[in-house]
Amino acid sequence: MNPFSSGTRLRDMIRAIRSCKTAAEERAVVRKECAAIRAAISENDQDYRHRNLAKLMFIHMLGYPTHFGQMECLKLIASSGFPEKRIGYLGLMLLLDERQEVLMLVTNSLKQDLNHSNQYIIGLALCALGNICSAEMARDLAPEVERLLQFRDPNIRKKAALCSIRIIKKVPDLAENFINPAASLLREKHHGVLITGVQLCTDLCKVSSEALEYFREKCTEGLVKTLKDMANSPYAPEYDIAGITDPFLHIRLLKLLRILGQGDADASDCMNDILAQVATKIESNKNAGNAILYECVGTIMSIEDNGGLRVLAINILGRFLSNRDNNIRYVALNMLMKAITVDAQAVQRHRATILECVKDSDASIRKKALDLVYLLVNESNVKPLTKELIESLEASDQEFKGVLTAKICSLVEKFSPEKIWYIDQMLKVLSEAGNFVKDEVWHALIVVISNASDLHGYSVRALYRAFQTSTEQETLVRVAVWCIGEYGDMLVNNVGMLDIEEPITVTESDAVDALEVSIKRLNSDLTTKAMALIALLKLSSRFPSCSERIKDIILQNKRSFVLELQQRSIEFNCILQKHQNIRSALVERMPVLDEATFSGRRAGSLPTSVSTSTGTARNLPNGIAKPAAAPVADLLDLSSDDAPAPNSSGGDFLQDLLGVDLSPASAPPGTSQPPKAGTDVLLDLLSIGTSPPAQSSSSASNILSSIQDDKTSLVNLNGLASLTSLSPNATSASPAPMMDLLDGFGPSPQKKEENGPAYPSLVAYESSTLRMTFNISKQPGNPQTTLIQAIFTNLSPNVYNDFLFQAAVPKFLQLHLDPASSNTLPASGNGSIIQSMKVTNSQHGKKSLVMRIRIAYKINSKDVLEEGQVSNFPRDL
Repeated sequence: MNPFSSGTRLRDMIRAIRSCKTAAEERAVVRKECAAIRAAISENDQDYRHRNLAKLMFIHMLGYPTHFGQMECLKLIASSGFPEKRIGYLGLMLLLDERQEVLMLVTNSLKQDLNHSNQYIIGLALCALGNICSAEMARDLAPEVERLLQFRDPNIRKKAALCSIRIIKKVPDLAENFINPAASLLREKHHGVLITGVQLCTDLCKVSSEALEYFREKCTEGLVKTLKDMANSPYAPEYDIAGITDPFLHIRLLKLLRILGQGDADASDCMNDILAQVATKIESNKNAGNAILYECVGTIMSIEDNGGLRVLAINILGRFLSNRDNNIRYVALNMLMKAITVDAQAVQRHRATILECVKDSDASIRKKALDLVYLLVNESNVKPLTKELIESLEASDQEFKGVLTAKICSLVEKFSPEKIWYIDQMLKVLSEAGNFVKDEVWHALIVVISNASDLHGYSVRALYRAFQTSTEQETLVRVAVWCIGEYGDMLVNNVGMLDIEEPITVTESDAVDALEVSIKRLNSDLTTKAMALIALLKLSSRFPSCSERIKDIILQNKRSFVLELQQRSIEFNCILQKHQNIRSALVERMPVLDEATFSGRRAGSLPTSVSTSTGTARNLPNGIAKPAAAPVADLLDLSSDDAPAPNSSGGDFLQDLLGVDLSPASAPPGTSQPPKAGTDVLLDLLSIGTSPPAQSSSSASNILSSIQDDKTSLVNLNGLASLTSLSPNATSASPAPMMDLLDGFGPSPQKKEENGPAYPSLVAYESSTLRMTFNISKQPGNPQTTLIQAIFTNLSPNVYNDFLFQAAVPKFLQLHLDPASSNTLPASGNGSIIQSMKVTNSQHGKKSLVMRIRIAYKINSKDVLEEGQVSNFPRDL
């Protein structure tokens, strides 16, 4: 016989395929066999039809196309014999799926077989229908399946229940037809039928509220009784697994009880006793028992409140955490994360065990335990938990340090009780894992140190000690360099010593040594070296005895291949040699960085399609992630693209330059300094032209401090070489020359820009309690950009607190939202909140502006949310 004829046995074909040495040989064998099967199909060979279909199924499992054999399945199903029907239905389930149109041709055969007198043929039809049933087939055959739920044979009832599950998933409207038959299955003694009946009831409850109410009212007590009988049943060898009677049925019953008890106090009370019995009686030394306990805990946490049961459930999860099986510990941590929203105090009792899991060797358990610890932290336990996490950081591997560092920094920032504790913890993190700390974290640390005037000496001494032992941590070196540059004299003179400090002796030469080391380190990056150069320039004024050495160190970078370092070296050397008269003013300490403004900028660094901003820092609830902030590459925000408002004065340039609010530091309270007309802002900052010499100190220091930008050097200090020829006492009658930052001095153009087109005020949103008005303007020469000033007015007699405005725009628009003027809106129109935004329309002239808005605020500690859409913008925007 030809080995590839249609009469070849299945085993011979399998043997021939397995004997192939290469994939090409296998494809050749399959092609020849498929050709022989096609020939047999075209000849209508009935003797070997079932054998050919069996071969096709094997070829299909190897991944080759077998669509040409689909009709053979239907022919075998239509035959009268059981063996042919069995192969036909098996081929139908393998070679076809519910998306095949040819499947509609088998509906009539299925209907006949569901009414067949042979129960085995009925079982074949039910298996096929339960696997490939489509919505059309479900509607046509649902009555037959419903009738078979009452069939005399338990195996048919079981298969009919499984088939019913697929039918109600495909056509939820048919659920009501299966409610009563499903309820009758819950009284079955046969475990196979009972478990399928429970699953059918579970799925009915998910798709039909009517079924949920029916089972909750009629079947809850019966299910509780069934579960109690199983929990107390004697040994039954046919259902026993690890000493537990049918754990699979236990789990299905608990899942159904969870659905019935959720949101219903009466049903929950009915099942409290049996849940307590299962939780206490089931042994946890076997996987089967652990599975039942896990589902029992899930049911207890989902039903209505019962404090004692929930404590029992969380204690079970605590026992799971001590299990040696990693899977059990993982699911316990996962469940505890859900339980913390229900009973946080009970979860807190297992804090020590959870912290041990943070040190686990399994990466997934460490990550999940860390997430849980993060949710456990509050104001009362932040200190001990942070201490434990930092100890874990010291022993953690490199892959986990990044995640752990981010969590610790977030917790310290969110729950810090005092600034000295915040500084101490951040120094520990920087010393241990500084290379994993993000830029915005160490920027925030510098802002905090800048604001803590009584801790300047303590901070610089602590950083100097840490620098001596952890020079490989890049971010620690940066913060230390910045502090030594700003407060180096405090370090040397031991200013502001605290009782908790140990005395330290640091000479001026030691401080310069530290900065020199940070420059010459092989692994120091450009930002660190640039910051160290600026720190050296600042110390040259404060440490006169070391000025020559500082000059030599700076000159070493004069021929650096890195343009940024070369430029700074040349500029700073120019200051040291030729501008002694203004050096002390240039290198004064930076003004205090405003924490609220810095926090507002971090919160405002969101994607432009959805912007969120508020005037003050908002404390988000524990467990809710803060809005993702874009990386802050520049501490001083020199690279910010925020444009000043059109009506801003010239004095606001410095505020925009440094990215901080300097109004309290630059002028005494109650005084104002209007800008001088006709005088360039930079010249005024450097006290050149009409500005008096006494004002040059802090302004020039601010300009020099701004050079700490790690991307660009904004001010070219080489241009200062010709400043000595200018009289600092020039009168205001003569206009000051315009300084070109790249080309020295030139004439000061006094051009007045034309105003953009004017637009009337627009009431963008109005409700019975709130009105939002838009004042719209255009930037001259930039028709795509629209400047909008939003004015919010309170129409109610109540004060609105924690006021927050959010906006979202389509993809063709870009939105930048500035911080609001306040987060408190006075009542009855006795004041307003003003917030500016900038919208860039990439489809200008084709599509007009449109915006969705959301306004949130609190009235008497109650949250209120208003939403709307603004689409009445002028069409030329």
